Amino acid sequence: MIILGLTGSIGMGKTTTAGLFAKEGIPVFDADETVHHLYQNNEAIIEAIDTLLPGVKIKGKIDRQKLARLMRGEKEKLFALEKIVHPAVEKARKTWLQKTETAGHKMVLYDIPLLFETGGETRVDKVIVVSAPRETQKQRVLSRAGMTEERLAHILSRQMPDKEKRNRADYIIDTSKGLEDAAQQVQSILQQLADKAQADTGSALKGNNVP
Repeated sequence: MIILGLTGSIGMGKTTTAGLFAKEGIPVFDADETVHHLYQNNEAIIEAIDTLLPGVKIKGKIDRQKLARLMRGEKEKLFALEKIVHPAVEKARKTWLQKTETAGHKMVLYDIPLLFETGGETRVDKVIVVSAPRETQKQRVLSRAGMTEERLAHILSRQMPDKEKRNRADYIIDTSKGLEDAAQQVQSILQQLADKAQADTGSALKGNNVP
């Protein structure tokens, strides 16, 4: 099985790009959606987070906007939050991967915003970085409800710079030219991976036939 890791800074179009891979039949593990599910449904994690940051639990669930506000500038509490959440996400990922393997899928994709920041690149075969020019990124993010330049700066301070991500990527998808162009880039990457897998299989079979 080929495991792809998809990442990119806020506003780069990562979620949309993950959807393009899904359209091509590639199962996608959405780390952010998994965290959201935990905040809504996992009582142990909800209580642990509310103990760490009292008042962040609203009607039995974690209020993500309030959590984000309380976490600003709180590096120690951020590390503590990650220790609560990351093991549960990892457990969910392993369960999901086992199910996709059992179903016979030959390729899957992990959609992980902080892939490099959490060392997740060591668990994938290829890294795909979604990128766009800085002005495009800023325009997209600031058009979101409730977003400010201050909040954007705080989010970017937690993320590896786009240039460094691009330098460490196996593939880069530029989303600045529209959805159709991005879809073509996705298809091109999948074709390259399929061709390489076929070539590797052919080499292995040829090697086995050598006296």
